[in-house]
Amino acid sequence: MAELSNQLMALTVLAYLAAMVCYAGEYAFGKRSHIGKAATRELVGAGGPPVASQEEAAAPAEGRDPLIGRVAVALNLVALVLHLGTTVTRGIAADRMPWGNMYEYILSTALIGSAVWAGVLLRKPAVRHLGLFASLTLVVLLGAAALIAYTPVGPLVPALNSYWYVFHVSTIIISSGILLVGVVPAAMFLIKNGWDAGKRGFPYTLGKRVGDAGTLERLTFRLHAFAFPLFTFGALIAGPLWAEASWGRYWGWDPKEVWAFISWIVYAAYLHARATPSVKRTTATWIAMLGFLTMLMNLFGVNLFFEGLHSYADAG
Repeated sequence: MAELSNQLMALTVLAYLAAMVCYAGEYAFGKRSHIGKAATRELVGAGGPPVASQEEAAAPAEGRDPLIGRVAVALNLVALVLHLGTTVTRGIAADRMPWGNMYEYILSTALIGSAVWAGVLLRKPAVRHLGLFASLTLVVLLGAAALIAYTPVGPLVPALNSYWYVFHVSTIIISSGILLVGVVPAAMFLIKNGWDAGKRGFPYTLGKRVGDAGTLERLTFRLHAFAFPLFTFGALIAGPLWAEASWGRYWGWDPKEVWAFISWIVYAAYLHARATPSVKRTTATWIAMLGFLTMLMNLFGVNLFFEGLHSYADAG
C-alpha cells in the first residue's frame, strides 16, 4: 500500500500538471480570453462572422466553452480522484489517519484544497480561468511535499497518540485547505484591480485575462469567512486542550503555537478590515495574503528550521 501510494502520488502530480497546461491553453486562447477575442475581431475585419456584443461576450457561455477548458476540468477531477487514492492508501499503509508528519499533512491539506476548488468550479463556472493558478499551487505544494518532506510510512510518535489528534489536526487541515484555495482569488483580485487601475507591469499584465474583480473579491471573502471559525477551533481551542492533556499546560510559547496565533491574528484582522466600510478592499485583501504567508511559515519554516514540541517534520 505504501508503494501504491507513492505511485499514485506521481500520477496525481502529473494529472494536476496536465490540467494546468490545459487551463493555461484556455486562459490564453479561449473564446473569452483577450487573445481569443482579439482573434475574433480580426476575423470580422476580414469578412468573418459577426462578433457578439460585450454583454454577450461577458456572459457565461455554457454550451460554447472551448473543448480545452472542459478537458482541463476533467483532468482536474481525475487528479482529485488520484489525490484521494494517494491519501487513502497512505492511511491504510500506516493503519491510521494520514496526518502524522509534514508530508502527510501537506498531502491532506492539498486534498482538501483541491476538493474545495472542485466545488467552487462546479458552482461558479465563470471563475474557471482561476484553475491555472489553483492547479499550479497544488503542483508546487505536492512537489515540495515529495521532494522536501517525504517520510516513509511508520507509526505515530507517542505525543500524537491521542483522541485530540483527530479533532485538532482535522480542523486545521480542513481550514488550511480552504485558505489554500482562498489565496488564489485573493491574488488574482489584486492583479485584476491593478490592471483596471492602469498598471501594466508584471504581474498586472495577467489581469487582462481575468474576470470581474468584484467576483474574485467576494469569493475570497466567503472562503476566508468559512475557514476562519474552523481554524479558530483547531488552533485556539482543540490545540490548547490537547497541549494541557499531553504536556500539562495550555500554552508554552512553542514556535508552532506562536505562528498559529500570528496567523489567527492576521486572518482576524483581514475579516475585521473586510467588514469595515472605511477600509479599501485591496488593503483588506493584502492582509489576507499576509495571512497565507504566515501559514506557509508555520508549515515549512517552523517544521524545518525550529526545534519544538511540534517538530514532527520527519516523524513517521
